[in-house]
Amino acid sequence: MDIIFEYDGVTASNRLEGYAEEKLNKLHAKFDDIIRADVFLKQENTSSDETGMICNIRLSVPGPRIFAEASNQNFEESVNESVSELERQLKKRKDKMKTY
Repeated sequence: MDIIFEYDGVTASNRLEGYAEEKLNKLHAKFDDIIRADVFLKQENTSSDETGMICNIRLSVPGPRIFAEASNQNFEESVNESVSELERQLKKRKDKMKTY
């Protein structure tokens, strides 16, 4: 699985990339049909202290792409929330593809 990082208004961070890569590799271990992951990290000015650090993750899998977005007070929480949402979507897709 290829993982591509893109930053918007945020400086690149090896620690954050490693964290996101670790989470996505765990997801890839469960669902081996993931081809590529595009991770978009951006910071947005908001009036709330609990949002603003946005993580978008788009997965290339057979069929339509899967996308999740989360906005929290730090990038780690946003990555966790996005990966959880992707896992839920992948489980749902896998259940639909099972033959009866």
